Amino acid sequence: MDLSVLPKAGELSKLGACSPRWSPGLPCAAYSELFANGREGCGAAAALALARDGRIGPGQFLWVQDASSRRLTGRPYRPGLPPELRGRVIHVAAKTPEDALFALEEGVRCRELACVIGEIAGNPRALDFTASRRLCLAAEKYGTPLFVVRHDAARDLSAARMRWQVRAAPSLPPRWNAAAPGAPAWHAELFRARGHAPGEWILDDGAQLGARPSTGSGRAGVEAEQKNIRSA
Repeated sequence: MDLSVLPKAGELSKLGACSPRWSPGLPCAAYSELFANGREGCGAAAALALARDGRIGPGQFLWVQDASSRRLTGRPYRPGLPPELRGRVIHVAAKTPEDALFALEEGVRCRELACVIGEIAGNPRALDFTASRRLCLAAEKYGTPLFVVRHDAARDLSAARMRWQVRAAPSLPPRWNAAAPGAPAWHAELFRARGHAPGEWILDDGAQLGARPSTGSGRAGVEAEQKNIRSA
């Protein structure tokens, strides 16, 4: 075997740098899906945090919900949004998943929008692989980032470039007042992505989105996370 044809260590390191693990500050994927428990209401919050971290530009952003999602999580609460976004929300209350998908596709075709967030409950027949492919191609063509929150949904086939499973996680204690509520935090599992290795992180949305390695999922993981936070 001719060892001279094998890549050198320096060349391997350059190849590895071409597909880094996910970390805050990387550009948004054209189309991302977030699977979340509808009773927690954390999916939309995590989607908004990821959108802000992706350096969404100026302009309005579209927020689309089907009727089932509104019953589960309620409408976006404008006073609770980040101050710089409160006057930029265009909310669409769709009646059916089909109406929501139509609004999402029309939204990503509008280059004037900073991003589009959608909330769809369950696994409706309308949101099949073909529909997700249409959304992905439109988002890539027009350059409008799309984040679709799948409430209480099973992981089905999708063309989404990044697919996350998110749930609420313990917040880090505030710096000045330990009795005050901390910044929102999520346990985020990136289980499918193009160009990024899968993994699990704890995301916290303070002044900017931060990420730290997760101790795992399940009850043992949550207890370990809480222990780490108390000792921080």
